[in-house]
Amino acid sequence: MEDSKIVELYFDRNETAIQASQEKYGPYCLAVAQNILADQGAAEECVNDTWLRAWDAMPPHRPARLSAFLGKITRNLALNRWRGRRAAKRGEGEVPLALVELEECLAGGETPEELLDAKALGEAVTAFLQTQPVLKRIIFVRRYWYLNSVPVIARHLSISESKVKSTLYRMRQELREKLEKEGLA
Repeated sequence: MEDSKIVELYFDRNETAIQASQEKYGPYCLAVAQNILADQGAAEECVNDTWLRAWDAMPPHRPARLSAFLGKITRNLALNRWRGRRAAKRGEGEVPLALVELEECLAGGETPEELLDAKALGEAVTAFLQTQPVLKRIIFVRRYWYLNSVPVIARHLSISESKVKSTLYRMRQELREKLEKEGLA
């Protein structure tokens, strides 16, 4: 089918536009995504998302070259997914792990992100940290603000990993008690 006919199908909101795009440009878009992601499953998901993005973009956009238009959408989706994977690896997965550790101190039913944004909770944590010795404060801040892993903190402070873990555990327990007394947990 001609590109102009496929574009007209998009403008008419005819779902056969997606099928026609898949038949004509599916292998091309899959190759674009596969070259970036090197993962067949993720590449297929990007291609499926491409059809949705094309559906949302037409109208009002009327591409002069449908192949370039669809290829660009696929490329951007694949690059975003690749960056996301890379960022997760760079963070060593510490963000979700640190938040799970803090969940036990925080009130139930709400996410740690929501609670950490609350002004009262921030003030309570700050007040708690001000009562702690410097080493404990550094360990806590490196773990839950900078999201460093336990081995990184131990190396940085020249202490054992078990000391970092036990310090963090005890501090979370103390923090939970403080927050409960103040009605924040």
